[in-house]
Amino acid sequence: MVPGEFGFNSDLKRRIGANLETFERHSYRRAGMKPAAVAITLVSDESDRTCFVLTRRASKLRAHSGQWALPGGRLDDGETPEEAALRELDEEVGLTVDHERVLGLLDDYPTRSGFVITPVVVWGPRDAQLAANPSEVAEIYRVPIVELEGPEVPRLREIPESNRPVISIPLLGHDIHAPTAAVLYQLREVAVRGLNTRVAHFEQPVFAWS
Repeated sequence: MVPGEFGFNSDLKRRIGANLETFERHSYRRAGMKPAAVAITLVSDESDRTCFVLTRRASKLRAHSGQWALPGGRLDDGETPEEAALRELDEEVGLTVDHERVLGLLDDYPTRSGFVITPVVVWGPRDAQLAANPSEVAEIYRVPIVELEGPEVPRLREIPESNRPVISIPLLGHDIHAPTAAVLYQLREVAVRGLNTRVAHFEQPVFAWS
C-alpha cells in the first residue's frame, strides 16, 4: 500500500464502510464489567490525507491520566455504543456529528480495568474543527492512517505477568499501548484491509491494569 491510497475521499469511505458491513464482529459481555465506547474518527489534514483523531488525556484525570487515547468513555444508562461514542467525541474534542457518519463497529475489547470497549468508526467532515476540552484532553492529534502501514505495526512483546503478548504501535515518537493500540491495529486489518483479524487476546502493559 502507498500513501496515495489514503486520501480523504469517497472511495476510501466506501471501502471502509463495505469492509465493516461484512465483518462479523465479536461482542463481549461479562457480569461486573462496564460498557464503554471509543470513536475512531477519520478526518482530513492540511494535505487532504485521511487521519484518525488521537488524544493525550489530561494530567489531572483520576484514571489513566496522561495516556494516549481515542475519544470515548463509559455508556450512560440507555445509550448505545454509537450514541456514547458520538457524545464523547463532542465532549472531548468539540466535534459534533450525526449517526449517519458512523461506518460500523469493530470487536469489543475487554480491559484489565473492568471495561468492555466497543470501537465505533466515524467518518468525520472534511473541514472538521477540533478543540480540546481541557478537563479531559491535554492535546489532540490528527495521525495519518498510513502510519498504521509501517513495518513495525504492531510491536509485540512478552511480560512475566501474563501469557498474552503486549501490543503497541509506534506513533508520534511514542509507543501507543492497548487498548488504543489493539483498536487501531484492528482498524487497519479489518476496516482498511478487509481481513478478519482479532485483537481481544492482546495484552495491556501492567501500568494500565488499574
